[in-house]
Amino acid sequence: MSYCSYQFSLAILALLPLVSGHGYVAQVAIDGTDYYGNVPNADPVPSIVRQINDVAPVKGASNPYLNCGQDAQLASLVANANPSSQLQFWWKGGDGSNWPHNIGPIMTYMAQCVNTTCDQYNSTNAEWFKIEETGLQPGNMVWYQQNIMNGGPANVTLPPTLAPGQYLIRHEIIALHLANEMGGAEFYPSCTQVNIQGDQSAVAPASDEVTFPGGYSDNDPGIYDPTIFDTPVQYTFPGPAVVPFAAANTSSPTSSNPSSTTTSTPVPSSTASASGSGGGVQCQVSTAQTAFSMYARQPRSVSRVMRRWWESLTSLS
Repeated sequence: MSYCSYQFSLAILALLPLVSGHGYVAQVAIDGTDYYGNVPNADPVPSIVRQINDVAPVKGASNPYLNCGQDAQLASLVANANPSSQLQFWWKGGDGSNWPHNIGPIMTYMAQCVNTTCDQYNSTNAEWFKIEETGLQPGNMVWYQQNIMNGGPANVTLPPTLAPGQYLIRHEIIALHLANEMGGAEFYPSCTQVNIQGDQSAVAPASDEVTFPGGYSDNDPGIYDPTIFDTPVQYTFPGPAVVPFAAANTSSPTSSNPSSTTTSTPVPSSTASASGSGGGVQCQVSTAQTAFSMYARQPRSVSRVMRRWWESLTSLS
């Protein structure tokens, strides 16, 4: 292998942690019952989580994929839930490892699946209302997202008075490790399909609803934040306020110990339903620039990057 080939391979290897740093919702638990999401771009199996086709983040507040994630597809199942149901969202890195980021908020929105069931609902024009937002742990030094990096889930309690019906739950992590530059924020939205039971009556006022895209701007405080690394952190959540009938909810935002949560079990068929239920000066291009441009043009899954890396090595040797 030539010197340039060796340097190129080192540069690609250095970028692999960044690629695995992208991720998705791999599992959702509702009152202790586990539902599994599909690996992005894999052959889908029945799920309540809308499958995305890429582990890369959504970039830009006007990106249409801000709605439910990268090219998110309708899921075939809708899970039953109740007022005050306890939900857990398990995030994984693109290579199946723990979620890799630890800077930025976790937020949860809901939207009614209007005039149809959620497995048939096009959410492009959905009206979303916020039911929770989780930021910094006491002391304003460590984000709750750190607990997800440690292997724990994000915990969400559904509003106790939410009107029954079919809803999408949009659970979102915003990674802010690049947010000191305009457009640097990384959005990771995920949509889960549920059917809320009961006879409650609370609905979100129109003034508290937003669309995605439309709910954020790239220069919003909390999305573009030049002081994100200053401590103690002073942070402003983007988007609308939490709706009043959800604001009174109290729950642990994230679980830091994965062993304290529910054990994974197969999805019971009765709980979800379908259809309505330096040196290389002699190289022509610097190895670091070559590696970065390859990554930036093709923000794909780890397996694809690994394949391209191997092909590049064999062609250079």
